[in-house]
Amino acid sequence: MKTMSYTLKLNEAGLNDIDKVGGKNASLGQMLQNLGLLGINIPFGFIITAQAYYDFITHNHLTTHITNLISKTDVNDLVQLKQCGRTIRGLIRDGHFPQSMRTEVINAYADLCNYYGKNNVDVAVRSSATAEDLPDVSFAGQQDTYLNVSGTADLMDAIRNCFASLFTDRAISYRKSFGYDGFLIGLSVCVQKMVRSDLGASGVAFSLDTESGFKDVVVINGSFGLGEMVVQGAVKPDEFTVFKPLLDKGDLRPLIEKKLGDKNQKMVYGAVGEARVKVIETSEADRERFCLTDDETLKLATWVTSIERYYATLKGKWCPMDVEWALDGESGELFIVQARPETIHSRKADNSITVYHMEDASRAEHLILQGIAVGDKIADGKVRLLHHIDSTDIAHVDFNAGDVLVTDMTDPDWEPLMKKAAAIITNKGGRTCHAAIVARELGVPAIVGCGNATELLNDGMLITASCAEGDNGMVYAGKINYTMHEHDLSLLPETATPVMMNVASPDVAFKLAGYPHRGVGLAREEFVINNYIKIHPQALLGYKELNDEALTLQITEAIKGYGDGETYFIEKLSYGVAKIAAAFYPQKVIVRFSDFKTNEYYNMPGGSYFEPAEENPMIGWRGASRYYSGAYKASFGMECKAIKKVREVMGLKNVVVMIPFCRTISELMLVYDTMREYGLVRGQEGLEVFLMAEVPSNVILAEQFAKHIDGFSIGSNDLTQLVLGLDRDSALVAGLYNERNDAVKSMISQLIRTAKKAGVKVGICGQGPSDYPDFAQFLVEEGIDSLSVTPDSFLKTVEAIDKIERQKVLAKAV
Repeated sequence: MKTMSYTLKLNEAGLNDIDKVGGKNASLGQMLQNLGLLGINIPFGFIITAQAYYDFITHNHLTTHITNLISKTDVNDLVQLKQCGRTIRGLIRDGHFPQSMRTEVINAYADLCNYYGKNNVDVAVRSSATAEDLPDVSFAGQQDTYLNVSGTADLMDAIRNCFASLFTDRAISYRKSFGYDGFLIGLSVCVQKMVRSDLGASGVAFSLDTESGFKDVVVINGSFGLGEMVVQGAVKPDEFTVFKPLLDKGDLRPLIEKKLGDKNQKMVYGAVGEARVKVIETSEADRERFCLTDDETLKLATWVTSIERYYATLKGKWCPMDVEWALDGESGELFIVQARPETIHSRKADNSITVYHMEDASRAEHLILQGIAVGDKIADGKVRLLHHIDSTDIAHVDFNAGDVLVTDMTDPDWEPLMKKAAAIITNKGGRTCHAAIVARELGVPAIVGCGNATELLNDGMLITASCAEGDNGMVYAGKINYTMHEHDLSLLPETATPVMMNVASPDVAFKLAGYPHRGVGLAREEFVINNYIKIHPQALLGYKELNDEALTLQITEAIKGYGDGETYFIEKLSYGVAKIAAAFYPQKVIVRFSDFKTNEYYNMPGGSYFEPAEENPMIGWRGASRYYSGAYKASFGMECKAIKKVREVMGLKNVVVMIPFCRTISELMLVYDTMREYGLVRGQEGLEVFLMAEVPSNVILAEQFAKHIDGFSIGSNDLTQLVLGLDRDSALVAGLYNERNDAVKSMISQLIRTAKKAGVKVGICGQGPSDYPDFAQFLVEEGIDSLSVTPDSFLKTVEAIDKIERQKVLAKAV
């Protein structure tokens, strides 16, 4: 770095200059110097060094005064803390710049105006603290940013305000609590050309999943207008997830999930005579479309991955990144405006997990509302509603440790209250808003973007907030029992018999990726259809002909952002499957085609128009028999198209498809013909097809079936009911249901022998092996190729199988 008193061009600084220019500026300078060749756009600007801050403080004789104020303040007394912070910030804002400093800054701004060929160029003025491990990195929103600053007078005011923001109440509290001197860190300022995202879009991107720490994705949050609305949590943003390992593999497009946010407001430039920025309503058309195209999303994800890779090489270790981006509405260009190392999951140990589990099976009856889950914990407490509290009044708020903070959106000044909260619930915001970031840092469960939490929850109400049930956070009335267990994965044995997982919900897939798994033995499409698509597939294809006004309104609302019902179904199903496949990549993920019964489909919106009434749906029109039927074929075609997209467009070829309830060889051939019609052919592009062995004919004719498939997966639930001739949904014969019955075990033994003789893999997906050690022992001794169990049974099943295998070895030795 060249020697200069107070200013530097942004590209003259690097990571070795953090003590002079702060972490954010050092990172921007480092990227400008080294990542331009990769085509990553970063707006130009200049830096006001930390030395300028120190000289400003000295010039105004503030050092002793500030030190004395802080030393006399009890930071645990919120009234004292508030008074201290307000006084210090006032002293700094009333200060004057040394003439030489003022001249140098004005000249640097003039040079930037010349660089862009514009008088009084619009800039963002951002704070950059000089120690990475102190507040600006550890907590969100510690120092200030000022947008659309134009002209020297406004610029000098913004710089002064940035200096003052080093003494926010919680920054003072944090430093004093940890014994840091008030002037241990300095403040540098970045003056950077504004990207006209007020006419485009902006947001935040992380090079990992922020909730689970899953390393292989880029998660992007974005909204129209300036990025402060996303960071503050004032809107529920769009969310995009991209699978990193396949980003640079030819023409693949691994955009594995998109979620449309409401984006009901946006921040734009103020008109002449107004404030620099203002918040306006977003148009209906913009609310109903994504703020980034797929091409822009993939480009941005590639940039974020390149930045992460660069920093990992520089630091010699994995270095996930937290990036702010902007899309210029004038030029259509993407820009990176900030990048810093992520500081939560990168510091966590990989070998231990804490699992929270809700105990009450009937808890859905107590569900009040849902939002976006932050973290994976559960907490209960009494609601404390906070409405538009001014920062000057925060010290007087009656808020007790263990209360649940419920509000529209949080404010950085509320951090002392957030520290005491058992949980945080907000109407607005997404995964990268202020409330979410601070909650992660504090280890407090948060549920954001609920919409109407402040209307449905009342002061003093006892509730339970659960972030342990997937991407959706659940708020229940009353105290719901839950358990917490810690596991050291390094102590888990490795078994000779692969133990796979049954994964129902895509929402939990990333959290399960860290387990020592061997893939997914069963992923059920009907879970995605029922919980994410939520509309009968044939209704999506033909609702316009039904003349059902209420159904049409429901479908029109659901498919916003997707164009039509078919696209909606294919995209949503592909995202659900892809999320599971990505989490377990490159291990096999066996996806079972839909297996709804007619009564289950009937109950979906639109289902009554298409489903017949059957006496016994359990053995009726289900599974394979639907796929080639003229009455359902087009809907099955959408399932095939979704799988084809996951495998061939996204590149997740670890997906294996499985056909359920296939009664005969000829029926299997008819299913293959239908699959081929919609672009899925066994053997092409490495596609494997498994058969769910759950009908006695699958076992009796196993040798013939084996010629046409790549594997069997035993569905012990249906196999048991059909072998024993009972209805497993009937309470009258429930006592007879037993998958350990000798007749059922005989069928399983026969299938395993036949499959092995034919050279075809055979596994089992069911609860039996984890619930009954003797049944697990039977399967291992028979030579089952794999077992697949639910996640909550995975750890104990691995330990049980290890014990059985060791006993088997000892028995042979004797």
